[in-house]
Amino acid sequence: MATPTSAVHPHSAGLRERKKQKTRDALVDAAHRLFLQQGYAKTTVDEIAASVEVSQRTFFRYFANKEEVALAVLADAEETFLGLLRGRPAAESPLEALHHSIRLAWQTIGEGRVAERGSLAGALELFELIESTPTLLAAHLRHTLQQEDEVTRIIAKREGLDPAHDLRPRLLAAVFGAVVRLAHLSYASDPGQRGHCMDDMLAVIDRHMRQLGPALAGSWR
Repeated sequence: MATPTSAVHPHSAGLRERKKQKTRDALVDAAHRLFLQQGYAKTTVDEIAASVEVSQRTFFRYFANKEEVALAVLADAEETFLGLLRGRPAAESPLEALHHSIRLAWQTIGEGRVAERGSLAGALELFELIESTPTLLAAHLRHTLQQEDEVTRIIAKREGLDPAHDLRPRLLAAVFGAVVRLAHLSYASDPGQRGHCMDDMLAVIDRHMRQLGPALAGSWR
């Protein structure tokens, strides 16, 4: 007679997953706090792990290196954005689908935890850290190019196009990425915006998106 295998109770599996997520979140929070306090270059993996009271080995179960933990929140936000874009109604134009998706992605960031505070200010601190750290900026730009490729594929599939022959999906993905980055930098660089609510960030994105059409096709005079 075969020996029966012990089944894993769904509740136990759920508890383990929540515990793993809690450890991952704690490592991200600790890393961001240390990066902002003493700089990215001066912070070690050992310090990040010790601040959460886990081993270096545990850190590497979640992240390959410092770079990955520094970009973790933005990587999660990018995945949220791509998921939202895939689910947008087919009746929307590609640009409308992109615009709605980035707004919803930012609202998701605002409702969740960014750095320690779960706030827009926390997201802006991350942007400033990335922009001021050449290693992180290079890594972030690589991730941005990967996201651009995925946006190209999603838009092409939505519209029934072959991006190898029709350049519009790739062009739109590239221009959209540039507009979003400019909107983020514009908001982050304006001291008057600090402490304001998510609606202010969304208004900056909307303003930049509204200028996209006129900048490409309209008369500038």
